[in-house]
Amino acid sequence: MPSIRPAEFRHAMQSLPSGVAIVTTGTAAGRRGLTVSSVTSIGMEPPCLVVGINARSEAHDDILANGSFGVSVLRSDQEDLALRFGGEEGAKGVHRFDTAPWDQGALDVPLLPNAFCALECVLYDHKVLGTHTVFIGRIIATRQSDGSPLINFRGALRTFD
Repeated sequence: MPSIRPAEFRHAMQSLPSGVAIVTTGTAAGRRGLTVSSVTSIGMEPPCLVVGINARSEAHDDILANGSFGVSVLRSDQEDLALRFGGEEGAKGVHRFDTAPWDQGALDVPLLPNAFCALECVLYDHKVLGTHTVFIGRIIATRQSDGSPLINFRGALRTFD
């Protein structure tokens, strides 16, 4: 059975509102991160989430090597970080972390201290699907703050405000 064209797929997925998050891994000069809008919970026992990451991403191989990652769900006032970690400013590697304070969580992964929600995950499993890898993380810690989330909808970053 043939697949739909990439443009059709992109248009359909842009109609699905999703939270915007930064997925991170590593320490010190080895920190890596990227903006994603494909984080989904999959189970309560054990508590797990799934995130899809392009195999060409700087963070991809580091997540595999480190065996852990953080997910910082962005607040509505953190659009600049979403763009920076999405590659809009040209910053790469550890330099993406320069414009905001970061904590190292219990798993020693970078987390935004003022994220809408932050989750720390041990890599539970992964599966390569074409250009991306689906990472399944077992959640070992969470924290939340006030505010409202940043949303990706119809190809633009939006808020509930």
